[in-house]
Amino acid sequence: MSCTPKRFYPFEEAEGGYNPLKKLKTHYNDTSKIVNEESIVMSKNNSMSWGKSQSFKQNEVLLKDHVPLAERMKPVDFDSYIGQKQVIGSNTVLRCLLEKGEIPSMIFWGPPGCGKTSLVNVIIQMAKEKSQDDIRVVKLVATASGVGDIRKVVETAKNTSKFGHRTILCMDEIHSFNKLQQDIFLPHVEAGTFILIGTTTENPSYSLNSALLSRCRLFALNKLSVSDVNEILKKGIHYMDGRVHNSKDCNKTSKFIIHNDTIEWLAEICDGDARIALNGLELTIHAKNLSRESQSTISLEDIKQGLIRTHTLVDKPSEQKHHLYSALHKSICAGKANASLYWLARIMAIKEDPVDIARRLVRISSEDVGLADPDALGVAVHTLDACQMIGMPECDVMLAQCVIYLVRAPKSRLIFNALEAAKKVINNTKGPQPGVPQHIKCRSGEGKLQASIGPNKQNLLRKQDNNKSHLPESLQHVDFFHED
Repeated sequence: MSCTPKRFYPFEEAEGGYNPLKKLKTHYNDTSKIVNEESIVMSKNNSMSWGKSQSFKQNEVLLKDHVPLAERMKPVDFDSYIGQKQVIGSNTVLRCLLEKGEIPSMIFWGPPGCGKTSLVNVIIQMAKEKSQDDIRVVKLVATASGVGDIRKVVETAKNTSKFGHRTILCMDEIHSFNKLQQDIFLPHVEAGTFILIGTTTENPSYSLNSALLSRCRLFALNKLSVSDVNEILKKGIHYMDGRVHNSKDCNKTSKFIIHNDTIEWLAEICDGDARIALNGLELTIHAKNLSRESQSTISLEDIKQGLIRTHTLVDKPSEQKHHLYSALHKSICAGKANASLYWLARIMAIKEDPVDIARRLVRISSEDVGLADPDALGVAVHTLDACQMIGMPECDVMLAQCVIYLVRAPKSRLIFNALEAAKKVINNTKGPQPGVPQHIKCRSGEGKLQASIGPNKQNLLRKQDNNKSHLPESLQHVDFFHED
């Protein structure tokens, strides 16, 4: 007689049977209860407290010191927020809505360091004050999140809404979500499950779903002005126990002194990026190892050593590259030789392919010079060929020669405007496009008919066809050229 023992598996729930996994879970829960109880008991006794000990508080202070200055200085209200008056100034649409306690779903678009994240923090603080903390805030970064994280936010938001709590989802770098991933926001933003506040450095017209843009208000933030960055730097100097030379603040115990000229230079060189300016200032101060007794002076050379200027050069994928090309194009059209050479040099400084620059000049020669100087197209094409054959750095003079030729050439946009007018007529046509008139259709399939007519008759028909209009009947009145 053979006896086969019954086997139990870890993931099997057998009634009355032995389950090792269940026993392990029970043991873990019991142990956690013991640990929690012990922590409570030991917290009551001053010996070996598991709560916030003195050493833990010291570590917390040390960790705070390692937080970047730009992060520590983030404003908490509109009074401490600097810049972007066109968006949150008095009597603006957004300011009025926020003062009423109304928060729409919105997207903030602007260059790095212009105050997008800081503005989101201010809005959150203001919303909490207006709603008496009935708001739950979830902050995510699109580069480190996925659709699964959004689903969890939606599920929690639906549950908390039953108790009268609203949810604000702050999505930083929202353009990092592709357009399929962005679709997950659509039904929940429309239904009001949560309020979406997104930030992006990329053009929303290209990086964000058009359906999402229609459900959110878009606010464009400008690059900070030199005066704005100057004001932010002075606040940062005061925050780090320093003072500006010859300022009204006569703090004798300050760690360092910095001149106004140095602050002005740093505000100008950071190109409207407050984060770059504050980081450069902080790095310089830490490198000097300052103390209140020494009260050293931060010189311009100290700032130059502490500032990494790579931000003034544009990365190739960046949208700033297109702004440089636009500046060159508009300067040529305006006939500004000095400005054209400057923007050409700026494009060369970011190591742009000279062939790409030459292609833009070919376009300008036809679009903006056109028939006013037909030779301009040939000059630009020859420049393109030269750039392909020679390359940089030898072809830089050829590019400059072509730029100055186009600057001094007479301008005419007649061809470009006429082509755009023709495109507009086609795009605005309601229903199907009109057919090709019979006399200008391809007659290759009518060989037998043409042979029966004979050559003399064919020549007569061609002359008659030339006298007819070659436009569809519905477009007989159209004139794409408006020459004065």
